[in-house]
Amino acid sequence: MNSETSAFKADASGTAPKQSDYLPNLKFSDGNEIPMLGYGLGTAMSKRGNKDALDEKIINDTLTAIKNGYYHLDGAESYGNEAELGAAISRSGIDRSKLFITTKTSCRPGETIETAFSRSLSKLGVDYVDLYLIHSPFWASSPAELQQKWAEMEALKESGRARSIGVSNFLREHLETVLQTARHPPVVNQIEYHPYLQHAGGLLDFHRERGIAVEAYSPLTAVTKAAPGPVDAVYERVAKKYGVTPGEVALRWCLDQGIVAVTTSSNEQRLQEWRQRLPLFKLTPKEVGEIAEAGLGKHFRGFWNNQFKEDDRR
Repeated sequence: MNSETSAFKADASGTAPKQSDYLPNLKFSDGNEIPMLGYGLGTAMSKRGNKDALDEKIINDTLTAIKNGYYHLDGAESYGNEAELGAAISRSGIDRSKLFITTKTSCRPGETIETAFSRSLSKLGVDYVDLYLIHSPFWASSPAELQQKWAEMEALKESGRARSIGVSNFLREHLETVLQTARHPPVVNQIEYHPYLQHAGGLLDFHRERGIAVEAYSPLTAVTKAAPGPVDAVYERVAKKYGVTPGEVALRWCLDQGIVAVTTSSNEQRLQEWRQRLPLFKLTPKEVGEIAEAGLGKHFRGFWNNQFKEDDRR
């Protein structure tokens, strides 16, 4: 096998990574790299109850992930658990330079990006993050407001405290708005992505034309939330062929489209199996296409439903 430093790197073009004995990184348009499998602290890991007290379960689950090689850690201020993520990072003993840390701003009314970012750094206990995202565009009352916030994001990048900057849950029109004035284009758009939400209207093609990487959250939805459905039979058949689980096929389906996958689990065995098995098989282009085609037979959106009509597949 080629060494990790000399091997082919995936990028925003959507080209599938080559077969290797490790999970690769994806190279952003700004030259920085992101591990293609991330551990997310959203949804099930979000903070509940007393917001001021540290949640030891969240800390311990995150420590378990780090211990098992999940160095790409995806958080957000809206999850309420940046302090827990920071505690896990501190307790892990892993050198900061080996970790890839993401957090996101909710763009609270009347608050600057600088204020939100400084608060996040303090909770995380770090002096920089590898990726900082605008969590959604839906708070913006005008294109100009979205462009102003992006300019504030660019200032963070130029300061070096956010190595890369990007967005999350943006549609094409939001990306176009930002790109009109951007000096540093978003390197990534983190979106809900799985066979039942493939974003009609050419969103992925637009990303690839503009060099914007795609990062998928909730990639296991067809297995965990939206079953039964038309992809079940394809997942089962492909899983049997490769000796893996349907969930691992779902993750590999993203990776083999050159898409970063962010998921979570509190089950250590499952975390270990993902790390061990995902590098050992690769879907054929035909299998990627079969899953995509089957997925078009059902529409399911797990998040931001208040922003979309029921039949809106964008």
